[in-house]
Amino acid sequence: MTVRTINSAPVNEAATSEARELMAFLVERYGKGMLSGQQDYSNLNWINENTGRKPAVVGFDLMEYSPSRTERGAVSHEIRDVIDWHRQGGIVTLCWHWNAPTDLIDEPGKEWWRGFYTNATTYDLASALANSESEEYRLLIRDIDGIATHLQELKDAGVPVLFRPLHEAEGGWFWWGAKGPDPAKQLYLMLYDRLVHEHKLHNLIWVWNSEKPEWYPGDDVVDIVSVDVYPEAGDHSPLAARYANLLELVKDNKIIALAENGSIPDPKQMKEQDVHWSWFCTWTGGFLRDGTHNELAFLKEVYHSEEVITLDQLPKWSWL
Repeated sequence: MTVRTINSAPVNEAATSEARELMAFLVERYGKGMLSGQQDYSNLNWINENTGRKPAVVGFDLMEYSPSRTERGAVSHEIRDVIDWHRQGGIVTLCWHWNAPTDLIDEPGKEWWRGFYTNATTYDLASALANSESEEYRLLIRDIDGIATHLQELKDAGVPVLFRPLHEAEGGWFWWGAKGPDPAKQLYLMLYDRLVHEHKLHNLIWVWNSEKPEWYPGDDVVDIVSVDVYPEAGDHSPLAARYANLLELVKDNKIIALAENGSIPDPKQMKEQDVHWSWFCTWTGGFLRDGTHNELAFLKEVYHSEEVITLDQLPKWSWL
């Protein structure tokens, strides 16, 4: 495989020592083995019981902390679980199914709790961003500041976070991508600026999650590039074409991750085809447990593969 020279320093020059330590580890391991990952903390025991191992990475979601959900009674223990996982030595990745700040349709099939979907809200990101005096713009800031308080809890607990906001933007099915690349990039830069400079959240490692060049916000605000891929059930191909897209996007200068997946790519085929996902993160529910996306025998094989890193194989972090 090609010898890469990827900078292990996070793009945020003020990054915490924990964020630097995690980033350095990911860079050092990149191309030498894929980290196992699983969305949703509640799946941990099931994986352990069925494979005898735990994943190295667990995916969490800030969804229920969205202000338009909390004002309707949503509660979450996600931050508590993140800290618990961190104390076990696990790596944390966070996405945010950001419920639209306002203008939720809230009718059958488009309920308020589906408000991160484009079809469940009339919120218009492009028009909100075009007028910083508008109520729609003010609510964007309110939401970012609301999320910042929870990210601050993680910073206070010394948790470095692989932070993946505005995921799958180019798909258009979430409101943050519905108006095309420019508003999505503008929102990402606003998030980055406000969380890093205003809130001093230096524990975040920034993960971008679209592969098309016109959506890319820039090397200076992205640590890691990633994509979400859901192949046919039982298709364990290494997803070489999607990897190649990201390789080209960042000219082989950044770590590349499979931030969400259904069927897990086969580590043996990955090696044969020179595909090097930094980590995978299987989505929850049937993708893990239905026996068709990932048969139990295959899951065991993956979790015991020499090419795959599990929780017990992570380094002794300085914070433990």
